[in-house]
Amino acid sequence: MKKNLTNLFAFILLFSFSCKNPEEKKIQDDTSGIPFQPFKVLVIQHPVENFSVWKDAYEAHDSIRKAYGITSFQIGRGMEDSNMVTVIDKIEDIQKAKEFSSLNELKDAIHNAGVAGPPVFHYLDVIRNDNSKIEYFDRVMISHKVKNFADWLKVYDEEGTESRKANGLMDRGLARDIDDSNLVYIVFAITDMDKAKERMNSVALKKLMMDAGVEGPPTISFYRLEK
Repeated sequence: MKKNLTNLFAFILLFSFSCKNPEEKKIQDDTSGIPFQPFKVLVIQHPVENFSVWKDAYEAHDSIRKAYGITSFQIGRGMEDSNMVTVIDKIEDIQKAKEFSSLNELKDAIHNAGVAGPPVFHYLDVIRNDNSKIEYFDRVMISHKVKNFADWLKVYDEEGTESRKANGLMDRGLARDIDDSNLVYIVFAITDMDKAKERMNSVALKKLMMDAGVEGPPTISFYRLEK
C-alpha cells in the first residue's frame, strides 16, 4: 500500500530532487522508470534578424558546442516577436560552458548569424523537469529572486500542480541560478493563455508570492517551442 501511494505521488508531481540538499529529494519518473537526475543548462536569449538564417548557423556550430560539453536541448521563439530566440542547452561543466560563452569564435558566429542584440546568458541548475510529450508548445519562463529558497518552495508546493493546471499552467521545469541559488526559474507549458495571464496578473498570486518571500517583480518570457 505504501509503495502504491509513493508511485501515485510521483505520478502527480512528475518531478524529482537530488539528495544533495534536504529540500531536493529523488523520486521516480513514472514515464520512464528512471530516477530523475538534476542537470545544468545554459539559457541564451537574443533577437535575430532572420530566424532561419540564425538556426542554420546555430546547427553548423554543433561540433564546437559538443567539444565544450554542450548539447542542444530546446529552442523557442518569442510569441510576440518570433525573431526573439530562447536557446536552452544542456551543459556538462559550468566552467567549460562559460569559456565557450566568451570565445572570440562564438562572437564572430553570433555576428554572422544575424543576432540583432547582445545575448543574455543564464547558467542554471535544473532540479525538477518534466520532458514527457504533450500537445502544448507554448511556454512561459518566469524568474524571480526569493529571500529563502526552502521557504519559497514550501509555498510553491502547497499551491500544487493541480491548482496551476486549473489556471492554464502545466509545470515543466524548476531551476536555480548557479551563481545565485535564491534566483529561481520556473517553466510552464501554457494550456490556456487567457487563464494563464489572468492568474499571473491576479491579486491572489501577488499575495502568494509575497508570502513565499519573492523580492521584486518577476521577469516573464513567453515563447513557443520549435517542433
